[in-house]
Amino acid sequence: MPEKPQITAAEYAHFLALPTRWMDNDVYGHVNNALYYAFFDTAINEYLIAEGGLDITAGTVVAFAAESQCQYLRPLAFPGTIEIGLRVGRLGNSSVRYELAIFKQGETLAAAAGYFVHVFVDRQTQKPVTIPTQIRSALERLICG
Repeated sequence: MPEKPQITAAEYAHFLALPTRWMDNDVYGHVNNALYYAFFDTAINEYLIAEGGLDITAGTVVAFAAESQCQYLRPLAFPGTIEIGLRVGRLGNSSVRYELAIFKQGETLAAAAGYFVHVFVDRQTQKPVTIPTQIRSALERLICG
């Protein structure tokens, strides 16, 4: 079996802390794997709303999930707090590839890492559109050299 990658917090531009919940644990005593995608989605959308001005209820542009992937490296469990690291790996005209990692609070090595692709679309037509200027500016701040 190949060695697990050593992904560190220093590789990420933005972090969101979230507490784990009692219901997050599965019968094996750790956070269920499906929830990692919800953590990714929460970190991304919190950033887009707070920093990019994304209006999820009335905006003319919305972001659709197109692709996602997660590699599980170390278990997480309730109780505890996680920190989701966020950066932009690729910024296109109408799409963005976010790269994310989840850390147990206070630890420098990731418990999970993956990516998530959004395509920005017109809310009415659901056709791809150019990423709005304010959102693009916020995303550019997440590009790590």
